[in-house]
Amino acid sequence: MREGVLYGVSVGPGDPELLTLKAVRVIREADVVAVPDCGGKRQMAYAIAFEYLVGKQVLDCQTHMTGNRVAANESYTRIADDICALLDEGKSVAYLSLGDVSIYSTFAYVQRIVRERGYETEIIPGVASFCAAAARLGEPLCEGSECLVVAPPFSPYIDQVLELPATKVFMKSGRQLNVLRDTLGKRGELEHASMVANCGLPDERVYPRFADAEAPAGYFAVVIAKKTDGQK
Repeated sequence: MREGVLYGVSVGPGDPELLTLKAVRVIREADVVAVPDCGGKRQMAYAIAFEYLVGKQVLDCQTHMTGNRVAANESYTRIADDICALLDEGKSVAYLSLGDVSIYSTFAYVQRIVRERGYETEIIPGVASFCAAAARLGEPLCEGSECLVVAPPFSPYIDQVLELPATKVFMKSGRQLNVLRDTLGKRGELEHASMVANCGLPDERVYPRFADAEAPAGYFAVVIAKKTDGQK
């Protein structure tokens, strides 16, 4: 029997209408849909694609959102084991991922293990959360020769990121909200920063002025600090 294919399917930031036609097709055609399972319950990716999951075999992938790399890697290996068993049966698997699967996605770790074992994998691109946030704000991310930098605020390279003369996107900013706001304020960049939390979801919050953002903002908060004329 021919081995199946593992697809990393981007489902966008929250609004089901932002699913691409290709993502919908792959989900519909897949034999099994793998869904990230954090904290013992199916999460946002399942809800976004729910319309296309009726009658589908669903594989719950328990993922440990932890700083403990050993525990995290063990969970990725278990997920890969389950997926490879399905691929050996000739079944195709669509692994759902929020936003775009190539940007800070747990799928990357699972894909690496599966691919190293000799199986075929494919990535289906989608709408990234910061692109949806910029659209919600009605503002471009960058123009002309301007640069765009994307980073989580807890990155060990955050000081270098802040020094760059570029528009900066800070993903997964909820837990660092107050620290990030204070940091941008000290640098004189706060008045040029905006935030969108839970973009495309029922509890979406939009703050054209990041200075007005209320804490806590939750994990899925995107802060956009536009390049200013004063930056070198």
